[in-house]
Amino acid sequence: MSQQGTRRNARGGGAAWALVITSVAGFMAALDNLVVTTALPSIREDLGGALHDLEWTVSAYTLTFAVLLMSGAALGDRFGRRRLFLVGLTVFTGASAAAAMAPGIDSLIAARAVQGVGAAIMMPLTLTLLTAAVPAERRGMAYGIWGAVNGLAVASGPLVGGTLTEHISWQWIFWLNVPLGLALLPLARLRLAESHGTSAPLDIPGTALASGGLFGIVYGLVRGPVDGWTGAVVLTALFAGAALLAGFVLYSTRAKNPMLPMRLFRSRAFSGVNAASLLMFLGMFGSIFLLSQYMQGVLGYSPTEAGLRMLPWTGMPMLVAPIAGLLSDRIGGRPVVAAGLFLQAAGLGYLASVITADASYAVQLPGLIISGIGMALYFAPASALVMSSVAAKEQGIASGANNALREVGGALGIAVMSSIFAARGGYESAQTFVDGLRPAVAVGAAVVALGGLAALLVPARRRTADGTPPAAPATEPALATTAPTRPH
Repeated sequence: MSQQGTRRNARGGGAAWALVITSVAGFMAALDNLVVTTALPSIREDLGGALHDLEWTVSAYTLTFAVLLMSGAALGDRFGRRRLFLVGLTVFTGASAAAAMAPGIDSLIAARAVQGVGAAIMMPLTLTLLTAAVPAERRGMAYGIWGAVNGLAVASGPLVGGTLTEHISWQWIFWLNVPLGLALLPLARLRLAESHGTSAPLDIPGTALASGGLFGIVYGLVRGPVDGWTGAVVLTALFAGAALLAGFVLYSTRAKNPMLPMRLFRSRAFSGVNAASLLMFLGMFGSIFLLSQYMQGVLGYSPTEAGLRMLPWTGMPMLVAPIAGLLSDRIGGRPVVAAGLFLQAAGLGYLASVITADASYAVQLPGLIISGIGMALYFAPASALVMSSVAAKEQGIASGANNALREVGGALGIAVMSSIFAARGGYESAQTFVDGLRPAVAVGAAVVALGGLAALLVPARRRTADGTPPAAPATEPALATTAPTRPH
């Protein structure tokens, strides 16, 4: 970052304000992935609707969020990251209020879809805005805190939703976003510096192909466990989505200004960390989805009790992720990410081996702790690796692509784990649930371990003779940031 850009950013509020604003915004967007799951029975009691309708209160958000992430990042790079962040935050906050006031199930589903649009615009820009505000030598710690907050949001969604529903009402899982959003809007306007990624024209064909392809894939993954994998609609969505994504890849290799340059994937760092992210979310999301049901349906805990007992896993990022960020600054992100993924895999493997219909919490606790440490070690360095693997002007789309792959991984994980669970067990009794759960979690452990191997593809950071990281060469401005302009 230039000295002029640093002075302007200091006047805009500096790194501390950027960290607070982007972390809270990221928490809001990530939390709403799973916050509705434990509130579905109460929503059905108030608003009615069939099981199919209730599933869409979750799926509508997942679909629009995953599909539009890369588009949101591209728009921010082109028209101003702070400006589009404010647009996304406004849409998300307004849609949250609309969801809380929804008079029927159809209006709730519509509000959830609009929420996903706002989150898709806002979420990838949190990382680029944070990168622009924080000096390179302090980014590991900043990414650590950002990653900890986002990881906690993803994993604690069922706990937050269950607690609010149980003790207040289901509407408060949406009302919670409104005061946070209203507080962040003026802070973001006054304290964040504006920056741009590129002045190239918006890639309309690429945006349409990527959005259509992701919609088909995510829609098929969401509906597969419900409608059956051989259903005409599911197969059509999956094949059409795959065809559109293939077209997007071919188009992007030839386009003059593609939304996602395919040359980025020639970088081992970019390809390795994105493959690791996809596999991490596939194994982790699917496992949490089933394990939270196990604690409630088999062991008999209330939603709040189950969420509290998951805290050694889900709350660990708040303690360990900042340390992981510091470690990545010192030794590089690759060993920290790989270690985290292997620990996460070990924790899941342990849980798969000890789960029974009457397993005590003490027996499960080591697996929860190991999984929590592993997840915490992954989040911060993975974000740093993504942002440092591309040039400053491409950090927005790199963040969007990584977030999109995480979302697709999460949807794929729930679909795959649910299918394994259904094939080997079911909901008929505690024992049949465990019969399906154990192989599903074992597969989740194997998938996360593959993510650890993918992380090892990332090149090791070179070091100078005195042990310090070398300065980035002028031809590889990976850790540079676009000089921000003064807020106005």
